[in-house]
Amino acid sequence: MNQDQIAGKWKQIKGEAKVLWGKLTDDELDQAEGQADKLAGLIQERYGRSKEEAQTEVRKFFDRM
Repeated sequence: MNQDQIAGKWKQIKGEAKVLWGKLTDDELDQAEGQADKLAGLIQERYGRSKEEAQTEVRKFFDRM
């Protein structure tokens, strides 16, 4: 699924993201709007991951979608 498709279906897959990254609030997930860079930044901030780790997690998540 490409970035535009992810953003278009974000409301549908947001629940799966919430399960995976439970420390993120619904508001934060809404703000991410399915954008990989925003989501990675939130994960980096909340979970203390490096930028590369967060980007890899998001990429793998989007690949599964």
